[in-house]
Parts: sequence; C-alpha cells; structure tokens
Amino acid sequence: MPTPWSPPGPRRAAATLLAAAAALATALATVAALLLPLAGNATAAPAVCALACDTLDPSRAPAETFPVPNVNLNGRLLELHVDDADGMAWASIDQGATGDSVWLDRSWDGGATWDGLLGKASIPATWTGTRTLMYNLYDPVGHRRAVLRACGDAQGVTCTQWARQSVCAAACDGAGQAAGDTQPVAPTTLNGRTIALHIDGSGMAWGTVSGGTAGDEVWLDRSWDGGASWPDGSGKGRTSVPAGATGTGTARFNTSDPLGRLYGGAVRACGRAVEGQNGSCTAWARPTGSRTAAAADALMYSYDPNQAYWPSSWWNSAVAVATVVDYARQTGDTRYTWIVDRTFQVNKGTFPAGARSSDPIEGDFVSRATDDAEWWALAWIDAYDLTHDSRYLHEAVTIASYVNGLWDTSTCGGGVWWDRERTYKNAVTNGLWVRLTAELHNRLAGDSLWLGRATTAWTWFTRSGLINSSGLVNDGLTASCGNNGQTVWSYNQGLAIGAGVEVYRATGDPAALSTARRLADAAVASPALVASGLLTESCDAPTAECDDNGKQFKGVFMRYLQDLDAVTGNAYHAFAQTQADSIWNHDRDSLNRLGERWSGAGTTAHPNARDWRTQASALSALLAAG
Repeated sequence: MPTPWSPPGPRRAAATLLAAAAALATALATVAALLLPLAGNATAAPAVCALACDTLDPSRAPAETFPVPNVNLNGRLLELHVDDADGMAWASIDQGATGDSVWLDRSWDGGATWDGLLGKASIPATWTGTRTLMYNLYDPVGHRRAVLRACGDAQGVTCTQWARQSVCAAACDGAGQAAGDTQPVAPTTLNGRTIALHIDGSGMAWGTVSGGTAGDEVWLDRSWDGGASWPDGSGKGRTSVPAGATGTGTARFNTSDPLGRLYGGAVRACGRAVEGQNGSCTAWARPTGSRTAAAADALMYSYDPNQAYWPSSWWNSAVAVATVVDYARQTGDTRYTWIVDRTFQVNKGTFPAGARSSDPIEGDFVSRATDDAEWWALAWIDAYDLTHDSRYLHEAVTIASYVNGLWDTSTCGGGVWWDRERTYKNAVTNGLWVRLTAELHNRLAGDSLWLGRATTAWTWFTRSGLINSSGLVNDGLTASCGNNGQTVWSYNQGLAIGAGVEVYRATGDPAALSTARRLADAAVASPALVASGLLTESCDAPTAECDDNGKQFKGVFMRYLQDLDAVTGNAYHAFAQTQADSIWNHDRDSLNRLGERWSGAGTTAHPNARDWRTQASALSALLAAG
C-alpha cells in the first residue's frame, strides 16, 4: 500500500513576535508556543487563483457566511467570513484597539501545516477594527482543497477553528444513501479479507471489509489530483469491525466538490488486518454512473476557472465548450453550464500572443487564424441553443461578419482564406463557414443575408475540388486551385457532413442531404478513416502519435455524424454505438480517462495518449450513441 503523504511539522515565525513591544516579547513567544505555532511569512506562499486570485477585496463578495464560531480575544471579536459563491474567505477583528492585528492561516493538508499571516492587517489609529483581503479556499488548477482559519494578535494570539473540512454535493460527507452500488475497480485482498470500493448513483463512495475479524479496519482515501496525492483525504470514515462481526463499512464520501469547482475527484478503499500493520488498497477510481457523465466529469477536471478555458489550446477549447453544451442539452445535467458564461466573459477581450494562442487574440474571439474564430462562433451558437441568451448569438454574428471579409472570389472562384495573410484555402475553414452561415440563418428570424452566403459557400465547396473522387475531403487546394491530395482528416469530413445537414435544414434541398450522406457513407467505408470498424485517424497508427490538433478530430466527425443520424432515421446509429462501446470497454481507465485510439491500443514507443482533448473527442462519440 502506498504510504500516505506525511507533511512536515508546523514552523514558528519568531519574526511576528519581534514586532511586539520588547517588554512583552518573551511572554508572547510563550503564548504562541503553547497555543498555535505560526507559519512563515505569507509572501512565501504563491497566490492561488480560482474564479479570482488571492487578495480580492471583500467588498466584491456577493454573499457572506460564518462557518465557524467567532472567538473572543481579550475582548476583541475575531471572525472568519466565507464567500461561498466565489469560494474565498477573509478574517476580521472588531472591538479592538490601534495595533491589534488579524490574518488568515491556510492549510492544504487539513490543518497539519499551513501558510500563515495571509493578508495580515493592523487596526489603524482611531479605528476599532479591520479585515484582511480575501483568499481562496480551493485551488482547482492544482486540484486541492484548503481549510482556513482567522487568527489575531491582541495582547495574545489565538485563532478560530479551521473551516471547510467537509464536502457537500448530493449530500454532505458522512451522510446520504442514494440508490446504486457499483464497484468500479476490483477489490483487493489482505490475509483472507476482501476490501472493496463502492460508489452509489449520486457519486458518493464508501469502503467495505469482509471475511475478517474484530479490530480489522477499513477507510477511504480521497484525492483531488487523480491519486498523485491525498493530504486532506487519508483515512476518511476509518472504522473497525465490531466484536462478533466479520465485516464493516465506512460512511459515504463525495467524489466531487462543486462549491470549489473540483471535479473528477478519485477515491480508493483501504484496509488493515488486526494481526499486523500491513495494509492494502484498491486502485483509484471515479464514479461511472453513466458513460457520458463519467466522461464529462473527467473532462471538467482540466478546465481552469480562472483563465476560463482548457489550457493551453485555443480552438480545442472552443470545441470542448461546445461538447460540454452538447452534454448538457442531451442529458439535462446542468452542473457544468456555469462555464458557458464564465468562458464568454473572461475570454471575449484581447490577449497577447502566447496567452491563449500563438497568435494575439484581438477581441471577440478573433485572431489571424480564421478557423479558430469560426470554432468559437459555432460554440456560441451552441450556447445560445442551450441558454436562449441572445448575447451568444450576437457574438457569433460578430465573428461571422469578420470572417465574411475573408471570402474571396478572385482566387479559385470563391472560398474563405485560412488566414489573414491569404495563403491557403482549405477544407476546415470552408466547412466551418458553410455550417456557421447556415446555422445563423436558421436562428435569425427573417434572415436572407446569411442564407445567401450559406448557399453560395456550399455550392462553391461541393464544386471546388476539395471532395475527391472517392467522396473524401482532402485538406485543401493548391495554388492552382486543384485538390492538393493532402491527408483526409476525419474532422474535415465531419464538417462537410455537418455543413450539408445544416444547409438542408435551411433550404429543404434534398440534394444537400444526399451529399451529406454520400460523404458519410464514403467515410464509414474508407480504410483511410475506419479500421476494424473504428474511426481511425492517420496519426492513430501504432508507429505515430497525433499532435494536439489531431487528438480532437474524431470527436468533430462524430458530432456531425450524430447530426446527420438525427435527420436520416438513425441510419448511422449502429456505427456510433460501435465507437462508444469500444471507447468504454477498451479505451477507458479507472479514472474514466479516454484516449486517442478508441481501440485502446498503444505501444511503449507510442502509448495511447490521454488528455482533455482526447476526452472531449471521445465524449462526442459517447453522446452520438445516445
């Protein structure tokens, strides 16, 4: 059994005592040693960012709660305040005198060690109280939870209790009993005992030991970083087998903390036999209540609430936003819809090169890369369909109006340029353009402008030479406007299918639907895109690896194949089901992470990659299967 991380002991900060009057220095040092050793200077602790970064002014807090009792410190009122909406806390001291001070301690290991003196503030002359700035209770980027307490120095040093040690989701830690009892990983055995991990339908977990004797122990470990560490989660619900029994179980504990935007928490069951100090644990696991929910939870694990995207890929994040929206629309699960507004508000401004993309982002999700902007426009239309908030539709119109300026008939008779420098006309940019313009028409009452652009672009696309004689879409056109014969990527094929479906919705033209079906049939039958019944990118080969772009291509294909399936009487559902079954049965680990190769295959030299891009891609395939 891995040994739980053992934190170092707390550090004393004599520097805080030297600031006191010389006559009281020895006495205060004695009090501090007896009561609460202070951690080092707060400047040594890096700032934590969640929805906001540490040191936010408490006047910005939309709500205020008091999670622990206040403390009387020599007649002063010492209090801890929590803003649950933002997951931040601050401390205050009142009824005091000039020079009294207040600060926060923050611990990432349940109170064993801590960063002290956070936001330390002293009462100024003529005042009777003061407060600190706000500090985060959660670090979703670092995948950890904190506990905080308010501390003060007023002729003596004391602190409130630590706050926020329990997690409350469907129920609070230690309570709740939802239906369902799955064992997502195999049990472990120890001296004839069986130690098992159980997870119910609400995502709460518990451990059991059976075949044992009185005094055997069982507990849960909970990790917020996939089992890499568990400093605040070791020994949850530890319990012993009572006299006369052969087994027992822990209470139930949550595997996600929505208040702190900590998703995809992992748990394992551990136990110890009474006749020795040896222990054993199951593998780490996450809930698997449904395929799509499990995949969505693992995708959200990598979302950065502060930067409000999935670092560090710009267009891939647009597709991931759309995938989360698709998940919410199809399942009715609204846990993650908060990221729509968050992503929109944080990212609609400007960013220098390197902050979001290798290109500068110039506002309204526009950069020199035309296709990047189009991906975001489609994401905001999807967000509009979910929320009916007109801001998102207006944003899509703004982006599309910019892209329209790159439509050009002087080269190849039409088409949108891939970049502002007008160097290349390719399939992705123009497949996106047809889909985007048709979607706008289908949502803007009384529109004729976008309809005209959609039909013109679709006619050009189908006649441009991008589609080869096999019905497959190559990457782009040569300088002389011929098919360049470059790689047939699944996302180009999928976008062309999606473009035809949306034009069909806009016009009712059966020829557009027929073309979409021809493209889909060609893809499903092509060894360039399907191997052993599974959608397979050229970079999926055992001797190759997909780059960060290619990792997400197959999900785009499945998204638009699902769209075609919806208007053709489920003609492609069997194909989608095959993809989903293989992903779930062969391409998933115990943390519900889904890989690039949907067969699950990999080699030592070229392992099956797993990251948030492959997760979003595979989630689209699971959604396509329904």
